Amino acid sequence: MNSTGDRMSASAETKRQYEFMQKARALVSKRSDAIGRRLTFFIRTFGCQMNFLDSEKLTGILKEIGYEEAKNEQADLVLYNTCTVRENANNKVYGRLGTLKEIKHKNPKMKIVLCGCMMQEPTVVDTIQNTYPFVDLVFGTHNIYKLPELFVTMWEADGQIIDIWDSYRDIVEDLPAQRKYKFKSGVNIMYGCNNFCTYCIVPYVRGRERSREPKDILREAERLVDDGVVEIMLLGQNVNSYGKTLETKTSFAKLLAEVAKIDGLQRIRFMTSHPKDLSDELIEVMASSDKICKHLHLPLQSGSSHLLERMNRRYTKEDYLALTDRIKAAMPEIALTTDIIVGFPGETEKDFDETLSVVEKVGFDSAFTFIYSKRTGTPAAQWTTQVPEDVVQRRFDRLLATVQNIGAKKAEKYAKTVQKVLVEQVNKQDKHLLTGRMDNNSVVHFPGDASLIGQIVPVELAECRGFYYMGRLAEDNGEDS
Repeated sequence: MNSTGDRMSASAETKRQYEFMQKARALVSKRSDAIGRRLTFFIRTFGCQMNFLDSEKLTGILKEIGYEEAKNEQADLVLYNTCTVRENANNKVYGRLGTLKEIKHKNPKMKIVLCGCMMQEPTVVDTIQNTYPFVDLVFGTHNIYKLPELFVTMWEADGQIIDIWDSYRDIVEDLPAQRKYKFKSGVNIMYGCNNFCTYCIVPYVRGRERSREPKDILREAERLVDDGVVEIMLLGQNVNSYGKTLETKTSFAKLLAEVAKIDGLQRIRFMTSHPKDLSDELIEVMASSDKICKHLHLPLQSGSSHLLERMNRRYTKEDYLALTDRIKAAMPEIALTTDIIVGFPGETEKDFDETLSVVEKVGFDSAFTFIYSKRTGTPAAQWTTQVPEDVVQRRFDRLLATVQNIGAKKAEKYAKTVQKVLVEQVNKQDKHLLTGRMDNNSVVHFPGDASLIGQIVPVELAECRGFYYMGRLAEDNGEDS
């Protein structure tokens, strides 16, 4: 929000959506009475942390109007919150829609809703209209908060409802949400992206950057802490450029320092960081706070300055290495993770060797490695210098082996030490174990009682098993040994 007028508009819109929630609740109640049970809903989320946070809000709204959550698609309302970063993400949704068609054939009163990034693509909307007319409601990323109003419209209309905006109008946050975890949550600090990397569709579907006001972010974080949250993740497509669109300019480092002052908040994470915007001020704030987790996800994408220029990343290999050197000098214990693309159009063996060289010099704790795939709608998809698949696969295998070897050595150094672990859940494979995360985001499994969930406890890391640890509760205060 960029002005008092925007804030007033958002406040009025919040009130308006609550009014629609009342209407929606009446519709749901009437239908529930008619069938003799509560209506059920199921949400499937594809994509990033921001999508999962959006789904928590959508869940909160549906529960507020009277729905009960189901465990699968055999529900009265199914909502897919979609991702479109890669073409196969779209194909997954189309595949699931085929299954939903059969379910709806048996239950004609069922409602099918599609939202999220994929819906921002005009070609996708055309496909939904022409091939999947049984879908009841389609909306995008900019009007998630309008679900109550769209729900009422959907119930009162006969045909398919499509409501896609090409940009944000208001930032409306004060609506019900149902968090997956009571003790940790995400907080959106900004929306959209201005970078236009040549392989990426995100700026086209999420829109241009728009930052929330610091006081609104801090108020939301304080409310979460009052509600039992001990860990907050600040979210944005590029958090390091936070504040540039506000009338009163500020920086992400200043926002982070203010969030760290919140009493009762024990851990702060953030993502994603673009290397070109990561400031020395941010490094200083991170290094000076015990609350800010010593983990930084810093996408490299390529170690070749030539390819970085073609990707429109706006930094060189040398810039990246100098930045990571400054980060490690200020925080020797930092865990650095990254994203790397293999087989970007025009990548030569020399380019790939440079990527391997950067990986070895930085010593990433882990990396998400991807084989480049054309993304329709991006400049790179039109280029004719595509790399042969067999060449890409060989390079990918070499990179993966290098990343895993370095990561395993980095992880081994924590074996036999005591680390503070935020307990997240009962282990899904073994109910006698608990699963949690260290400050550096590493996963730890250890025997314990479910009453520890949501607490930060000292755990002795008895054994390192590659990228996770087996441990046991320690009796000391959790300081490194």
